[in-house]
Amino acid sequence: QMQLVESGGGLVQAGGSLRLSCAASGRSTSSYRMGWFRQAPGRALDVVAACELVAGISRSGAETHYADSVKGRFTISRDNTNNAAYLQMNSLKPEDTAVYYCAAVWPNGVYVLSAMNPGAVDFWGRGTLVTVSS
Repeated sequence: QMQLVESGGGLVQAGGSLRLSCAASGRSTSSYRMGWFRQAPGRALDVVAACELVAGISRSGAETHYADSVKGRFTISRDNTNNAAYLQMNSLKPEDTAVYYCAAVWPNGVYVLSAMNPGAVDFWGRGTLVTVSS
């Protein structure tokens, strides 16, 4: 089994920044598509970002994919040497308030944002809360 542990959440003012970390154990991040999801109170679980195994593996050649709501503000990255994934969040807005979850997906040959979805996730972290105040 793969274990994922998120950290870095907290309270931040609107316009501020946070960096979330996802530490993996049991299996290597190098074998998985890594992603971040979030769930705001009373809302569905939504994908935030995805990071492919290597640059150029997707049809478009993109290594990362983002939900429209976070494009230009969030950056997903991975460090396979340290078996970790990250989500850098800048220009945070109150609507970004949510529990953020790290996820790992075994590749199935489809490298688009929509392929990073709850049904495809093999391993989940327990989440870290991000609260953005006005």
